[in-house]
Amino acid sequence: MALYSAAAAVLAGVESRQGSIKGLVYASRFQNVKQLYALVCETQRYAAVLDAVIASAGLLRAEKLRPHLAKVLVYELLLGRGFRGGGGRWKPLLNRHQARLKAELARLKVHRGVSRNEDLLEVGCRPGPASQVPRFVRVNTLKTCSDDTIDYFKRQGFSYQGRASSLEDLRALRGKCFLLDPLLPELLVFPAQTDLHEHPLYQAGHLILQDKASCLPAMLLAPPPGSHVIDACAAPGNKTSHLAALLKNQGKIFAFDLDAKRLASMATLLARAGVSCCQLAEEDFLAVSPSDQRYRQVQYILLDPSCSGSGMLTRKLEESGAGAPSKKRLHALAGFQQRALCHALTFPSLQRLVYSTCSLCQEENEDVVQDALQQSSGTFR
Repeated sequence: MALYSAAAAVLAGVESRQGSIKGLVYASRFQNVKQLYALVCETQRYAAVLDAVIASAGLLRAEKLRPHLAKVLVYELLLGRGFRGGGGRWKPLLNRHQARLKAELARLKVHRGVSRNEDLLEVGCRPGPASQVPRFVRVNTLKTCSDDTIDYFKRQGFSYQGRASSLEDLRALRGKCFLLDPLLPELLVFPAQTDLHEHPLYQAGHLILQDKASCLPAMLLAPPPGSHVIDACAAPGNKTSHLAALLKNQGKIFAFDLDAKRLASMATLLARAGVSCCQLAEEDFLAVSPSDQRYRQVQYILLDPSCSGSGMLTRKLEESGAGAPSKKRLHALAGFQQRALCHALTFPSLQRLVYSTCSLCQEENEDVVQDALQQSSGTFR
């Protein structure tokens, strides 16, 4: 069945860091994205349990199955809804091992002293605060405005609750209700788990599905129309499209990223969003010369470098057992971040720079900024 092969491919992509679950699911072109996303997320949540059961049952020794496909199939057999659409050729294959697999799952429960499947999950894999995060949606002002978007949703039966006045307003959102964010005038807030990927406004580029924290860097940089801006580590492009909206497509954005696939996806995103002032370059920002005449008017730089992602609540929904980054990884990331920040500070016309990460670690934030400022002999010292 195509569903199981697609789910296995997404899991393999996540493991090899080709992208997030959500990004790979939507890139898969599988028709029923909700079904695929749910299956992948649940299989990933139970990954450690499934690995233990598969190993104990000797499934991979008995059958020529790719590990990720085996994980999906065993999840469906033991923990899911059973094989869908008859299960195709996979159902009889797994049925040959059903008794042994069920016995190993039962043995694992006895060994851990639990009775429910969910009790086998480690604490970090259980549903928690991440599943309660509201859905933030930025109105793309290159194509529409907040008032028109609010009216559209109201005509669709949504209840507009006005501008939020507290966090309690956001936590209380339920059903088809939505709010305007109290800080960002183009940011709408919907209840957690609201899925707008198939919504016509999203598909037409009128809406950008973007977390609030991701909207803050461009808002703080606040380049006026006509400015020249560098987005130093630009993919996947949400912040770049936000910068273009602030510029009203007047001026220039020089966007750099080393990942060709991410840049290709970014080009699609920017085209859908109606961005016309951006020049994409598959180039290492550290190799960009501040003395290059193309960048002599750059006064604004947004630097959002690779980081540990330790501050991303939604990461726990997608990465089984995602925990604190190791000291070794933090050291490597902070080294790159510091080099990128020091390099950005050398652009001769620079007036404002925003440095942002998705990390809660001091090593990637305060320490990087402090070290860069100590090394800088320019205006920002």
